[in-house]
Amino acid sequence: MCLSAKFNMPNIVLIIGSAPNAITASEWRKSTFRNIVAINNAWKVRGDWDYLIHPEDFPVANRPQAVSAKQKIITSDEYVPIQNSYGGFVYAGGTMAFTAAYWALGALKPDILAFIGCDMVYPSTGIATHFYGTGAADPLRDDITLQSLEAKSTRLFYLAAQQQCLCLNLSTADQSRMVFPRVSIEALEQFKQQDYQQHTELVSQMFDLTPIELAMQREQAYAFYVESGRYWENLEAICAAKLSDLDGLWLNGLVSGHSVPIYK
Repeated sequence: MCLSAKFNMPNIVLIIGSAPNAITASEWRKSTFRNIVAINNAWKVRGDWDYLIHPEDFPVANRPQAVSAKQKIITSDEYVPIQNSYGGFVYAGGTMAFTAAYWALGALKPDILAFIGCDMVYPSTGIATHFYGTGAADPLRDDITLQSLEAKSTRLFYLAAQQQCLCLNLSTADQSRMVFPRVSIEALEQFKQQDYQQHTELVSQMFDLTPIELAMQREQAYAFYVESGRYWENLEAICAAKLSDLDGLWLNGLVSGHSVPIYK
């Protein structure tokens, strides 16, 4: 637990994705968050981000031209080993929202991971899909690790909870592929130690350990692990049907299904 004794406030890390509602984060007080992690182009949402995380193929032209001494860019050299410590990309889901979350979980040790712009729900073609306009819906690409985004977010939700970290969604969108409880920015700004502990206890009651423990056992048994993180170079060794079965177990591990509470 990383609660600040001085302010009696939890260590909150904000992760900003690229959905259109990411722009709302530009208005939030920096003091609410210990760190702000921007994914890919989300560094454009606000200039006071602490970490920018992007994949190897993120275009150089899209990267910030200047980075302050207080800011750091996180590349695969840093996020792959941490991702591997949580089981690797095949089980976590090969898209940057999950990669950023696992990196933050391992590197920053937050009490709360708060997400905005990471709903991974995309409107029809021709409508803005990202805060900067339209773009490729990376989580919806044909990828063996992304058969169920809800299952992958349940896995993250559970592993974070095992680390005494709450995953909360600041989005007000009607739909989200993230299964985390919703929270308003106003409520999050008021979170104290008592609130953090209360919500941690509530979240711990949301999991059915029987399917979760079976899923984790099968992850170990299947050993779909690629140390380099470049799982797409070794697809012949990964079974889509077994990953689908794992997704089913993870989905069954969330007792409340997708009707999670909203903290106002």
